[in-house]
Amino acid sequence: MRNYRNSFLLVLLVVGMFNLGHAQEVLPETSQYKEPKTKFWVNTYGNIRIGKHFFWDAQTHFRFEETKNTPFMGQIGQIYNRHAIGYIISKKTNVSLGGVVRINFNTDEESEDRNVVPEWRIWHQYQFAMPFYSAMLYHRIRIEHRWTQGFEENSEYIFRNRWRYMFRAKIPLNDNKLQPKTFYVSPEAELIMQSGKEVVDSPMEDLRLTTTIGYIATPRLTFAAGVMYSQGQERYNGGYYKQNWTVRLHMYFSPDFRRVKNKLPDVHLND
Repeated sequence: MRNYRNSFLLVLLVVGMFNLGHAQEVLPETSQYKEPKTKFWVNTYGNIRIGKHFFWDAQTHFRFEETKNTPFMGQIGQIYNRHAIGYIISKKTNVSLGGVVRINFNTDEESEDRNVVPEWRIWHQYQFAMPFYSAMLYHRIRIEHRWTQGFEENSEYIFRNRWRYMFRAKIPLNDNKLQPKTFYVSPEAELIMQSGKEVVDSPMEDLRLTTTIGYIATPRLTFAAGVMYSQGQERYNGGYYKQNWTVRLHMYFSPDFRRVKNKLPDVHLND
């Protein structure tokens, strides 16, 4: 009987220690917002026509973030290489399928773990354009399947899905249509949700609100700059929200090497 009692007490002790450790991860009584970070993104977007209906979506992003002494551009955070093959269904609709290699840099200045780890994604996108008076409205649905890992040695990959919806408007400022030599303003909102076994109480990864000013230099080249505010739940504890202020610079280029007789009318489907 004494052995059974000792075993029972041991089980209670183990369970109690587990609950004590788990209590440290419980949600706070109210939502807690972390201090905003400042970031700086430089992005290039290429839509390269490779056929009557097909195009190559080639994107490269350089993302910097603050350090203790330098806001916005203190250190490199990520480098994106996003590529896909797109198909133009109509003048107002296109779809894309491709992959992403994202290089993540360890921005914790006191960390002794690895400095760089790769991240892998497969993504597909569905975009719809709609003229509205002199402006253009865009709806974009993007679904990403991602494999991420921490900076610790021998850390395992974690699989998650991202569910993204973005609404954007492009409104000409000095003309009645979007054409070369035109400045435009572009308000944008994007909601990014996530799911997976590791996502327990943090389904909202990011809510991004952006305003951009752009200039259409030629039919094939556009420049833009803007500011984005974003917030989202911490994956390890959904009661805590991270916040960011990000300055974004963009260059859009769309070369078309086909013969003139094979070209379709120009349609601006995406940025």
